[in-house]
Amino acid sequence: MAYFYIKLIHVVFVIIFLGNITIGLFWKMFAEKTKDPDKIAFAFKGIIKADRYFTVPGVIVITIFGIAGAMHAGIPILGTGWILWSIILFSISGVVFMVKLVPLQKQLAALASDKEKFNWDEYHKLSKQWDLWGYIALLTPWLATILMVIKPNL
Repeated sequence: MAYFYIKLIHVVFVIIFLGNITIGLFWKMFAEKTKDPDKIAFAFKGIIKADRYFTVPGVIVITIFGIAGAMHAGIPILGTGWILWSIILFSISGVVFMVKLVPLQKQLAALASDKEKFNWDEYHKLSKQWDLWGYIALLTPWLATILMVIKPNL
């Protein structure tokens, strides 16, 4: 019975995590369509806060309860391909998030917040980088989720 509660908590936090990182891209694109730096800055500040409240705690809970679930079920974590590759994909997402996205988000929010320094060319340059790294950080945990659900023989 404990395994099912562990798995439930793991899955609920995966849903929250994936929802948050997916909707962040939406809010960025939605704000950019307005061509209003104030709305763009507001969107990025919201994305940064949502990452603090949902993404980071989600990563922690997903990891702890994923490992606990595998251990409780007696599934070898590194010896089970779909778990191993899910961990690798999840880790890639985390590294990209911390190394690339967090600094870019702060730069974009600061740039959009400063009316005197705001420059569309600079913004678009940073925004394209954020899009590239954002899609990598988004697609890798989605692929991990697919692996966890289908459990292919890897």
